[in-house]
Amino acid sequence: MWLERLSGQTTPSASSSVPHRSYSPAPRRSSHLAPNSNPRPSYGPRTSSVGLVSRANSSTTSPNPPQLANRSSLRQEIAPSPDVVDPLDALGILLGKRKDNGRDMQEERKSAPPDHRPTDLDADIDFQGQGLDVFAQDAGQEKIDESRRYASQTVEEYEVEKDKFEDLHKSILACDDVLKSVQKSLTSFQQDLGAVSAEIETLQSRSTAMNTRLENRKVVETLLGPAIEEVAISPEVVSIISEDPIDQSWLSALEELDKRSVAMHRASQTPNRSLAVSDLKPLLDDLSNKAIERIRDFFVSQIKALRSPSINAQIIQQQSFIRYKELYSFLARHHPVLGEEIGQAYINTMRWYYLSNFTRYKNALDKLSIFVIDRNDAIGADQTAHRAPANRPSQASHDALAIGRRADVLKQSHQAALPAHIAEDSKQTHYVETPFLHFNLALVDNVTAEYSFLANFFSPAIGLPTVSRYFSAIFSPTFSLGHAFTKSLVEASDDCLGILLCVRLNQHFAFELQRRKIPVADGYINGTNMLLWPRFQLAMDVHAESIKRATSAISTRGGAASALGLSSNSADAASKQSTAPHMLTQRFGQFLQGILMLSRDAGDDEPVGNSLGRLRGEFEAFLTKAGKGFGSGAGERKRERFLANNYSLILTIVGDTGGKLAGDTREYFEGLRDGVGGI
Repeated sequence: MWLERLSGQTTPSASSSVPHRSYSPAPRRSSHLAPNSNPRPSYGPRTSSVGLVSRANSSTTSPNPPQLANRSSLRQEIAPSPDVVDPLDALGILLGKRKDNGRDMQEERKSAPPDHRPTDLDADIDFQGQGLDVFAQDAGQEKIDESRRYASQTVEEYEVEKDKFEDLHKSILACDDVLKSVQKSLTSFQQDLGAVSAEIETLQSRSTAMNTRLENRKVVETLLGPAIEEVAISPEVVSIISEDPIDQSWLSALEELDKRSVAMHRASQTPNRSLAVSDLKPLLDDLSNKAIERIRDFFVSQIKALRSPSINAQIIQQQSFIRYKELYSFLARHHPVLGEEIGQAYINTMRWYYLSNFTRYKNALDKLSIFVIDRNDAIGADQTAHRAPANRPSQASHDALAIGRRADVLKQSHQAALPAHIAEDSKQTHYVETPFLHFNLALVDNVTAEYSFLANFFSPAIGLPTVSRYFSAIFSPTFSLGHAFTKSLVEASDDCLGILLCVRLNQHFAFELQRRKIPVADGYINGTNMLLWPRFQLAMDVHAESIKRATSAISTRGGAASALGLSSNSADAASKQSTAPHMLTQRFGQFLQGILMLSRDAGDDEPVGNSLGRLRGEFEAFLTKAGKGFGSGAGERKRERFLANNYSLILTIVGDTGGKLAGDTREYFEGLRDGVGGI
């Protein structure tokens, strides 16, 4: 029991710091705290009742009054340290008092005034007339009675506080269990902490090893990464090449395959090639062959589409060929023979395409109504009879020798070719330069488009000389068709103005092709010039011959009258001769003005000047012979006036025409006019 433990325990007395207080573990009473209310001997704070009785009994045999009264110095020497918590205070804390109660009690004890005891007893003791032994016996008996009273009081208080002590004991046992559980938990935690520490050390060692391996792998990756990247190809690329439709993603996959193929070929050529290259090369070759097969099928399908009726080849060229031109480059690098075959198939198809379409267009232009200008429309032809030949179809009236608005075709820019259906349905009559213009406009536009396509699609897989050879193979039949069409237009025509307009249009086409940087049509342009210039000279010769015939038709006596178509047998023919310009001069002037207008920018190497000089000479001979009909004397004056009037008319007609050839012609006729005394 706690009472027995407390009674058997000897602790230092606290009477020196807290005098006159009960040392029972029970709650303190106010009566016990009153100072000097009931003076009694001081005992230890935890002295049991048995101890008290024994001490009381022993005091009767060997009293020690001075020691009790004076509180000997031994008790002062064994007084507890002020820093040690009093056991009663600790017991109070365990019984449920405030944690700060023990601290407050210590502060209260420290603040209590110390006992003032005299060192020596100087007071006189009143023995009441008794002897020392009787006085001591009486004093001992009082102490025994007082001890018995306190012992009975302590037992009673214990009985009262018994339940509290039992609860306290249970609480202490529970605390012991809790402390054991806490100790067990702490022990388990310490063991777990040790295991965790061991695992951390293991992880740290593994981390160090992994860092070392990572660094080694980085070094190896730095060395092997580029080499592996050059030859490795992803499964996604293989799937796209083998199965997906040809589109932009397929082009990207093909580009990836091409890079790997080039790297593989370069790696296989090295003397110290690795085994990986030998293992991967057959697989990569198989994938390349699969890509070549799909490219071949793609281009064959597009070439077949070009043969469809009413198809626009330029749409297929731009949307299917140009967009996927990398396919042909890959094909030409990895399978040149197949690339050449695909190119030849395209050439054959486009040759047929252009020839068939331009043949249809030529047939449509052939349906245009063309003015027929032949020898009957020459300058010196007889215009008095307007009967047309039996083989000439009826046509609208026109002036075959006047240029009029025909030269406007040279001034129009960005002209478009006449559609075939409009040409077939046209009821208007045209000159020879109209069908020539529209056929060659269409031809030049298609030549430009095709050459640009060939240079863009086949280059740089093949060189520009090969591209030119492809172009010639495609357009050679079409160019022959164009030459045949031009020849059919001018072969039976004596329309010098129309033929010269065709020459100028052909020169314009040559300049346009040079501006577009299309050199492959120079052969066609030169061939067309070789058809036009000789025919132009022949037509000029027809006009010169007509004037020559008109000159020969002038009789010596009839003179100008015969030239005017009057009868030379008439008696008054001479009197009716006039000095007015001849009708042939008007026709010659209009024709000359047209030739000079079309030759404004002509070079010195052109045959226009020679042909025009011959024509001018025949006309001068005609006027000279016609003037001789005025006779001599008074007729001489008329002759000069007649010649001057004709020359002046020509100068008036060609006066506003520019160009070097026009200036030379004006100087020539001014000299003739001045030579006959004209103003």
